[in-house]
Amino acid sequence: MALIITDECINCDVCEPECPNGAITQGIEIYEINPALCTECVGHFETSQCVEVCPVDCIPLDPDHVESQTQLMDKYHRIIAIQPDSQNQD
Repeated sequence: MALIITDECINCDVCEPECPNGAITQGIEIYEINPALCTECVGHFETSQCVEVCPVDCIPLDPDHVESQTQLMDKYHRIIAIQPDSQNQD
């Protein structure tokens, strides 16, 4: 299941740099999570990093994007497969 940022977000800027998949971006009014990129940090960390750092607890599971741990791991593998390898760039 992907995560979602609610309208309780205070735009504190701490969640965006914590996302290993680049799923969090600044929206028009609050930060937003792209469900296509959110793996709840599966494949990277034991817990969702944005949830860990959020000072107002405004990042719950998104009921509109239900995914199993297996589906999240599959998404993680797809995401890392398409990310450019920064070490091979000239």
